[in-house]
Amino acid sequence: MADAARSLLTELRHVLLAHHKALLDSERARYDHDVERIKSSGQLLNLALHDPFFAWLHELSELIVMIDETLDADEPANAAEAARLLAQARALLTPAESGNGFRGQYFEALQRDPDVVIAHGVAVKVMAGLEADGRDRAQ
Repeated sequence: MADAARSLLTELRHVLLAHHKALLDSERARYDHDVERIKSSGQLLNLALHDPFFAWLHELSELIVMIDETLDADEPANAAEAARLLAQARALLTPAESGNGFRGQYFEALQRDPDVVIAHGVAVKVMAGLEADGRDRAQ
């Protein structure tokens, strides 16, 4: 069961990293347009870590870090831990038109950037497959 949980978390991590990149690219373009041009990767990193403009992305970053920590733990992840993190990812990637924080900003990103919509579709499809695989293994 630990191998299945590890596999699920690894795949979830990969899809969330790709999704995070799509969101960061989208926010970079918006920042370039609305605030000022970002001149380097170092400047982008500094902004992503410290500027309130990018702060809403921290929730997704923190989820990815939790998955990394679970994968790196001395004791292998179990099915319940993997299912909890998968459910947390699915909830986080549920946009909310009237939501605050990540889910509200995420809704707005989905409205303005087709690349974010595509990344969302991929993430939702992968997470649904992971959830189905988890149910199949539990039976």
